[in-house]
Parts: sequence; structure tokens; C-alpha cells
Amino acid sequence: MAALVRLSSVCHRGVSPLLFRSSSLIRPLAIQKKDQDYPYLISAKIHATPSNYAGSGSKAASLHWTGERILSIALLGMAPAAYYFPGPAVDYSLAAALTLHGHWGLGQVLTDYVHGDFKIKMANAGLFVLSTITFAGLCYFNYHDVGICKAVALLWSK
Repeated sequence: MAALVRLSSVCHRGVSPLLFRSSSLIRPLAIQKKDQDYPYLISAKIHATPSNYAGSGSKAASLHWTGERILSIALLGMAPAAYYFPGPAVDYSLAAALTLHGHWGLGQVLTDYVHGDFKIKMANAGLFVLSTITFAGLCYFNYHDVGICKAVALLWSK
């Protein structure tokens, strides 16, 4: 509560906090060339709002984010459906949804931790292979064995 009072007292004095600014900040960076003795300034933009650095694909990124959230909510709904109505439709729906959810999640991990053009291409190729094998394996399990729903029920029953 003390932090809220202090923040509000700062805001009343005419100083707006960094998190509530809508414009980008420009900080000068001083660097020195090896062949010259004097430093010169380069301005580096630090954006405080997501819309500034979203770029031209912001609509696609927004739709992708919305799709991820819809899939997550659908997976929450599929859990009770798999328990109460086990069957091939739910099994294959779970196989597709779990594979896509895992693919998107691992894709974000790769985006965060893999750097370099060649490494990124190889990691993405590996991710596509892994996702394809996962989906094919789950479909094979659904077709030739008891299915995902009954397999989980069998695990819980023992």
C-alpha cells in the first residue's frame, strides 16, 4: 500500500512513471572507434509500448496469440469431455490439440534460446519432425490401441 501511495504522490507532482508512458525513450550511447580518439553518440530506441516494436506482422502475431489462448481453453474443456465421453472423436481431438499446444510451446522456447540463422533453421526443422512424429504416434496409438482417453483412465484405475 505504501508503494501505491508513493507512486501516486510522484504522479501528482507531474512526473509520469516509465510504465505508463506511451512514447518511446531515446538513450544516447557513447562508443569509441578504434581508429579515432573521440567518442560519438548513437541513439538507441527503447520502446515502452508493445505496438512500437510489433512490426508489420502485428496482426498475424495477434491472431497467433489468440489462437494459442483458444487452444488452451479448448484443452481445458477437453479434459472433462475425455473423462465423460471417451471415444475416437475425443481421442483424435486430444491428439491434435496436444501436439499443436506442444509445438507452439516448444517453438517459443526455441525462439527465446536458439540464436544464429543456421541453428534456428535446424531447431525449427527438428521441432517440425518431433511434432509430426508425436502426432503420428498418438494417431497410431488411438487407432491400434485403446486410445488416449482409456489409456489415462487405465493409468488412474491402478
